[in-house]
Amino acid sequence: MAGALTLGEIVSRLGGRVAGDPGTPIRQVGSLENAADGAITFLSSPRHRDKLAATRASAVILAKDAEASTSLPRIVCASPYLYFARVSQLFNPLTSQAPGIHPSATVSASARLGKDVSIGAGCVVGDGVTIGAGSCLYPRVVVYGGCTLGERVILHAGAVIGADGFGLAQDDAGGWVKIPQIGTVRIGDDVEVGANTTIDRGALDDTVIEQGVKLDNQIQIGHNCRIGAHTAMAGCAAVAGSTHIGRHCTFGGAAMILGHLTIVDHVNVSACTVISRSIRKPGTYTGIYPFDDNASWAKNTAQVRHLAQLAERVRALEKHGRARAPAKEKKK
Repeated sequence: MAGALTLGEIVSRLGGRVAGDPGTPIRQVGSLENAADGAITFLSSPRHRDKLAATRASAVILAKDAEASTSLPRIVCASPYLYFARVSQLFNPLTSQAPGIHPSATVSASARLGKDVSIGAGCVVGDGVTIGAGSCLYPRVVVYGGCTLGERVILHAGAVIGADGFGLAQDDAGGWVKIPQIGTVRIGDDVEVGANTTIDRGALDDTVIEQGVKLDNQIQIGHNCRIGAHTAMAGCAAVAGSTHIGRHCTFGGAAMILGHLTIVDHVNVSACTVISRSIRKPGTYTGIYPFDDNASWAKNTAQVRHLAQLAERVRALEKHGRARAPAKEKKK
């Protein structure tokens, strides 16, 4: 943890503007509810202004339009949440394992490791794997042969990179014939992969995770997928094979993306939403529907999709009916 910094020193490093005493000392970050004396907190939504009034923090980070909400010393900036993240890093530097290979790890002699790579206890790194400089594999990570990791990649405990994709063909007797998965996985720079997340190797082409992608815990990425740069997915999301997702997208927890779809840049998918067709227009997409037996669910869902059209027809019929209705006779 860093020593105390004044508000003025923080602003000199990160930008923004101090309102109040720039000499206010800050030793740590905290929440609006639980921050103690010497901590700095943040306000990112007007909904929490009642908590701001009761906070015991020594200072607060907020936007210009909220500057008058408190008399506490404050840092005024364009994006309080982002600024808070950077302040938190000042006091809580991101940690990683020391560079080197743990004695219990198994690393193929044909693997190529960049400078300052860290490979934790129980990791397995297969033949022909390439890992870029500054990357960190936490305990029990498995990277199958032929996969490529860029620089500063973080793989959390239990992640599996490059296992076979789910490629099967059914024979005449109802059995399954395995399709060899001859592609690999290519991961770009500055990607972070959460604990127990799995990224399958491609069947023919490679599975590609572009630079800056952030994947939470227990996510499944199917074979031949491509995840665009700086896209982020929350826990338990799943992407079926051969789906291409654009850049700067977000996916809430447990979102399900069916296979062979295309999703453009700047799409936001809400938690628990099932995406069953390609998305060609940026925006936010949400779909949570109660379960039912499959036949009823399919019928009801088909009707729900046309509710807007039905409402327009009803309005048109009502308007037509009013136009044809006879005028009421005036009272004598």
